[in-house]
Amino acid sequence: MIVIDPASPVPPFEQLRAQLARQIQDRTLAVGTRLPAIRRLAADLGLAANTVGRSYRELEEAGLIETRGAAGSFVSAAGEKGRERARRAAAEFAAVVARASIDTDEAVRIVRAALADGSAG
Repeated sequence: MIVIDPASPVPPFEQLRAQLARQIQDRTLAVGTRLPAIRRLAADLGLAANTVGRSYRELEEAGLIETRGAAGSFVSAAGEKGRERARRAAAEFAAVVARASIDTDEAVRIVRAALADGSAG
């Protein structure tokens, strides 16, 4: 279920994008699941179609969904590929940490800092 909080400082398109991304990443929305049409979801959520369209475009740019023309938008298998790339990168990072004799707490702080400042993307 998607909930848009109109009082939130987070723009509606980002609230929608983040909630859909989370559902895709935690597999609540499985690969191949067809997403609602933009206009229908906009009407259901009380949003402008352009707001939903922007969310879908950003999800598509991230490789989480794919649009198949008139057939609609679907959860992409690329999200699984991204998860596997992240696992491989984590294993490589763990090896670097071990070679550098960095303790686990410091390694986690390094990752959190990279995620917080956007250098991870």
